[in-house]
Amino acid sequence: MKEEKEIAGEEQKQENIDSELNEHKDSRDENKASEHGEILNDQLEEAKKVFDYSTKSIVLCSFTAGLEIGFSFLLMCTVFTFFDGKIAEDSIFKLMTFVYPAGFILIILGKSLLFTEQTSLLSLPVLNKKQSVSKLLKLWGLVIFGNLAGGWLMSALLIWIGPALGIFNLLAVEKIASHVASFSPQVILVSAILAGWLMGLLSWLLSSAQDTVSRILLIIMITGIMAFTSLHHSIVGNVEVFAGLLSSPKISISDYLTFESVALLGNAIGGVVFVALLKYRAFVYNVD
Repeated sequence: MKEEKEIAGEEQKQENIDSELNEHKDSRDENKASEHGEILNDQLEEAKKVFDYSTKSIVLCSFTAGLEIGFSFLLMCTVFTFFDGKIAEDSIFKLMTFVYPAGFILIILGKSLLFTEQTSLLSLPVLNKKQSVSKLLKLWGLVIFGNLAGGWLMSALLIWIGPALGIFNLLAVEKIASHVASFSPQVILVSAILAGWLMGLLSWLLSSAQDTVSRILLIIMITGIMAFTSLHHSIVGNVEVFAGLLSSPKISISDYLTFESVALLGNAIGGVVFVALLKYRAFVYNVD
């Protein structure tokens, strides 16, 4: 009897949450700042669409994102080679902040599927009890595979075309890969959690932005923070470290696998716990 009451209470609570969210569906006023419930509802609706994609579409969209993020790496290598020997190396890494957002802009405005942007977004329907954890994990796996595969292909292409065009050399690739992968797993994990947190916030903030210029500025601001502070992003880092693995003896397969596995875990924790879970629970606690 007690269990039945608890189940009934949970069902009533979920109905209240859904009812509250539905009230925000058509309530947005473009002349006013978006409310918490409006943003959450937009995020849920967007996530539900992704869950409805076919497997082939998910893999292709995420593979495209893995390719497109490589343009950030292309620009970073070019910046490093251009300024190498002219200014201090640590200053060059700070200058890369200005080109780092390029791939993210291409991906997000082009509606490709990037794992770190989708991490918190796709977990919302699970929290809202509209999707299962198993389906979420399957979807994450497809997106991660597509992102990584696209990055592997782009890495191989760039370490050939860069030197061939004379726009960067393999020393730049080695320096960037070493800069990313030279930390202990504990440091990479915490750094990746912070990066995942920021990417989850970016997804959340983009739902409140009404025009393209505002969206681009938000992308530049959030990804610029990651670049300037050298926080670890698993998908950009995949291109950076894998390119180093292919072209430099200083980067081993162990370095790559350790970095990538820890960075993926950290990004997932940051996106789910610090954005999706906290922001969803903040809304739920307001519902009677």
